[in-house]
Amino acid sequence: MIRAVLLDLDNTLLENDMEQFIPAYLEVLGRFIADHYPPDAFIRHLMRATDAMMANNGSERTNQEVFDAVFFPAIGRTREEMEPLFEEFYATCFPMLQSLTRPVRIARPLVEWLFRQGFQVAIATNALFPRSAIDQRLAWAGVPVEEFPYHLITSYEVMHASKPHPAFFAEVARMLGRAPEECIMVGDDWKMDIRPARQVGMQTFWIADRKASRPADEPPPDGQGELADFARWMLRWQEGGQI
Repeated sequence: MIRAVLLDLDNTLLENDMEQFIPAYLEVLGRFIADHYPPDAFIRHLMRATDAMMANNGSERTNQEVFDAVFFPAIGRTREEMEPLFEEFYATCFPMLQSLTRPVRIARPLVEWLFRQGFQVAIATNALFPRSAIDQRLAWAGVPVEEFPYHLITSYEVMHASKPHPAFFAEVARMLGRAPEECIMVGDDWKMDIRPARQVGMQTFWIADRKASRPADEPPPDGQGELADFARWMLRWQEGGQI
């Protein structure tokens, strides 16, 4: 019985080529920080701290705490000193990156339908960004937090693991109060979304071309196709009385 739907964000609800987005993000951040700190060193320390978050595999520390422990000693500043700058960046500069993205047309009607049907809906994006950056991308996708009462958004402030660690998905299920078997993970990345979600017992829907090939030695996802295909898949299962 599916009770909770976990939705990846980038390239699931929002078209966002990360090979373009991340370099542009770092460029904008570097320009912004240049008046306060040498940008090359700042970005280098930022990436080291991000790597530390990506290694977080269900520790007692949130991803933000892991980030802070690496980043702030390296730049010789405290979070309290830097927080106003971070807030200014996400309020004034991060929105410029919206032009690199495009909403997936079916995203809003799908999310509306899931809430109407009583499912728990979680935004299960990799927890490497602060909540502000995730909220903005949800707005770009046409599914803003002001209009949808998501049961969980996996920002770096709240999560104790990151993708592709199975601990990330196990924590999401615990935070929703669900067994993994009651959850379905919907995402575009086999390594980051599908494989680890399956490892903890979740059902999965792979946002990928129907002709895309999974690793030969791994079982198939429960469904595969575009986000619109997932919407039809859920409707068929519901009509069959199985969820």
